[in-house]
Amino acid sequence: MENITDGTWETLSVQLNEKILQTLEEMKFTYMTPVQSACIPLFMNNKDVAAEAVTGSGKTLAFVIPIIELLLKREEKLKKKQVGALVITPTRELALQISEVMGMFIQKFPEFTQILLIGGSNPAEDVEKFKEHGGNIVIATPGRLEDMFRRKSEGLELASAVRSLDVLVLDEADRLLDMGFEASLNSILSYLPKQRRTGLFSATQTQELEKLVRAGLRNPVRITVKEKGQAASATQKTPARLSNYYTTCRADDKFNHLVAFLRQHKHEKQLVFFSTCACVEYFGRALESLVKKVTIHCIHGKMKNNRSSIFSDFRALKSGILVCTDVMARGIDIPDVNWVLQYDPPSSASAFVHRCGRTARIGNHGNALVFLLPMEEPYVNFLSINQKCPLQKMSAIKDVVDVLPKVKAMALADRAMFDKGMRAFVSYIQAYAKHECSLIFRVKDLDFVSLANGFALLRLPKMPELKGKTFPDFVETTVDTDSIRYKDKNRQKQRQKMLAELKDREKTELPKKNFVKNKAWSKQKCKKERKKKRAAKRKHDEDSDMDEEYMKELLEDTRLLKKLKKGQISEEDFEQQLTNSKQEAGGP
Repeated sequence: MENITDGTWETLSVQLNEKILQTLEEMKFTYMTPVQSACIPLFMNNKDVAAEAVTGSGKTLAFVIPIIELLLKREEKLKKKQVGALVITPTRELALQISEVMGMFIQKFPEFTQILLIGGSNPAEDVEKFKEHGGNIVIATPGRLEDMFRRKSEGLELASAVRSLDVLVLDEADRLLDMGFEASLNSILSYLPKQRRTGLFSATQTQELEKLVRAGLRNPVRITVKEKGQAASATQKTPARLSNYYTTCRADDKFNHLVAFLRQHKHEKQLVFFSTCACVEYFGRALESLVKKVTIHCIHGKMKNNRSSIFSDFRALKSGILVCTDVMARGIDIPDVNWVLQYDPPSSASAFVHRCGRTARIGNHGNALVFLLPMEEPYVNFLSINQKCPLQKMSAIKDVVDVLPKVKAMALADRAMFDKGMRAFVSYIQAYAKHECSLIFRVKDLDFVSLANGFALLRLPKMPELKGKTFPDFVETTVDTDSIRYKDKNRQKQRQKMLAELKDREKTELPKKNFVKNKAWSKQKCKKERKKKRAAKRKHDEDSDMDEEYMKELLEDTRLLKKLKKGQISEEDFEQQLTNSKQEAGGP
């Protein structure tokens, strides 16, 4: 890999353990990348490191190697349940990947054990695993790790276990903050000893990240690794060997272009990014039917259980398609990805860079293509200026055929597909409204008819963005969509049961609804209530008058009693005046 040569591992200013060098040789990593040659010596010389490097630059080895080296240098050997190193990363896929790399190295160091703490598995099993096997090196996602610290009642003393911590690594740190893990990170940091080495690795620099650097690192050495041949003032944030393209097409022809492209590149490995989980579910299902003789996997953030196995299966493929959301955009290293296709531009410009970085990794060649609507073309210039990410226009995709009638037929044949399409359309518009670059991506500029046709919808959904608007150009299906059945017999049975219950409820609730809507009755009721209130007020006023008279009498009696006590009047005068006041109060 002459293009990324920064010297061989033997040329490092620090000496690496022989077993580590053997593992590197077995992994066929002959040369270091710039981020590795910069970070490893600093880490090994007990410096805190804050590294910013383009995606795909080999950051994982830049902290895996120093972790092992620093643990080997410990004066006291780690016990089974003592944690010496902690790696925190935003997604379970990335954690799995780091764990795999770490596993390759510690095979030669049986004195160290590692444990993976990520979502999607049973927390109780993680507790038992740590209690039984321990974990000198913990690789975790923030949510699960924070949860583990709270499981003291189950016999897991993780707060005590991390007192021996030597190294903390925050990988894809900017993404950790983007995903809302700041509170979890602060909670985790509160358990960790101050005397430790900390490494913070990211592909972009943000103000939030700077706060984290100040809070978690002590006098860090800052490293910014730039692509060779790039001027410092115009450092591009995507790998130098990445060819970045864009194409424009109408909303009602966009999916046709995607299908045509995938059919023409079916012997290659491709990632296809959509903006929402619902879009992945819908378009992924459509692609499975339309792009034949290709393995197609779908993965998104709302998948609970089988994300890890899908990720592993796709990594092992020589060719195939992975339809995904931004859960796959950061740090994930999938071997030999030829094309990264962005069907929808992501909600932030930095995510665009990270998506592209899933190809052209560690000095290899790769390609990326984003599909834009004609009105979105100014985004190309925005990326060039804002993200130092130049794009070139791709020549028109050939042999584009209309596949949308087939997608409509799928929706008519199965209510599950019809539901997915409606949800995907709604979620797309909601995501579009939240785009960071709101001057270019504006919901009011969308052609809803063209967009609905591009989603192969049978009818338009009811949603706030469409309220009060009419779309005479949109041709709804003549089929009553309520009559579309689920292919899954159990789901269809459940739906029929639910509809029957709804019908019964409407029958029983009907008199109530009429009762409420009867305005004349309602007015009559109000009149009665007003009369009652007026009568109550009159009674209250009468009672108030009686109360006032009684109070006056009581005050006069009290005044006379005081005079008697002070000797101002005799007992005889007191009796006389008291009798007179009672007679006055009683009247004639």
